[in-house]
Amino acid sequence: MNVPGTVILSRPDALGDAVVTMTTAGWLKKHAPSTRVMVIAKEYTRAVWERCAHVERIITLDELARAGDRMAVLELDTIGANAIVHVFPHRSVARWAKTAGIPRRIGTSHRWWHWLTCNERVDFSRKGSDLHEAQLNIKLLEPFGLPMPGSILELVPHIGYTCPEPTPEIRALLRPGVKNVVLHPLLASGVGWGLANFAALMNALDPSRYHCLITGTPEEAARYRDHLPLDAPHVTDTGGRLDMSGLMRLIGACDAFVSASTGPLHLAAASGIRSIGLFSMRRPILPARWAPIGRDAHALVHDPRCVKCANGAACDCIQRISPQRVIDLLER
Repeated sequence: MNVPGTVILSRPDALGDAVVTMTTAGWLKKHAPSTRVMVIAKEYTRAVWERCAHVERIITLDELARAGDRMAVLELDTIGANAIVHVFPHRSVARWAKTAGIPRRIGTSHRWWHWLTCNERVDFSRKGSDLHEAQLNIKLLEPFGLPMPGSILELVPHIGYTCPEPTPEIRALLRPGVKNVVLHPLLASGVGWGLANFAALMNALDPSRYHCLITGTPEEAARYRDHLPLDAPHVTDTGGRLDMSGLMRLIGACDAFVSASTGPLHLAAASGIRSIGLFSMRRPILPARWAPIGRDAHALVHDPRCVKCANGAACDCIQRISPQRVIDLLER
């Protein structure tokens, strides 16, 4: 292996991508424990990265962009990194890293600007790949001589995420003596399970045994509030009330989590609670690519051999996953 002393992982992307990239940092640390790992991330994921044991420093794309090109280059130069791995391609970051003179600059060969900014390029394409996103990220570590994990199960011990303790305000949302289950009904992109299914699930759960906590942004809450039985005695609506830290604390304090393929699903899986993801089989959003990674993580699909999904057509098969299948997993 040829792993340098200080490595920057650049993944300035969404929450789910940040959690998945923790396994990249963990895999690097497993094989080269003395390596110092830093990340370039989005500001809103900082609270999550701060809970990752593998990372020594977090630099946000937001602060680099606000500082301007010259100061961003100076910041990267001051770090003294031996290598930067562009896990998620970002043209400005690639340009800053080259100008800062970081000796090893690794990116995929499938981004044209990497031919101008990276001096080590790994030839692979995410599009149409059968590998999980976490495995694809680790392919970018090949110039260091690191092996590929055979499956995402190998990565579970190397997530490195620790939940923050719940505050009194978060504890007050929970109910003792029952299973507290987070339901996250909407998602920013991709294909959802549908509000009707979430409503059916909430109505089917025994109020004497389950407490449903609904999460979402203020905008998402405005969309779901007219469609879910929020006045049921075993339901608490937290929509729009939690920042990232609050969401992390709530998820870590609950027993289970249910959603389609969202960032909070990956956060729940990393937290170690029972995490149930509802998926379409359409590429590239199928579970082979985006299943949650965790010791109690599960991915449900309606038909693993869905012809419409295989052909890339619009398909509602995710909405045909029955609420009973989710209940069966919650009960297991």
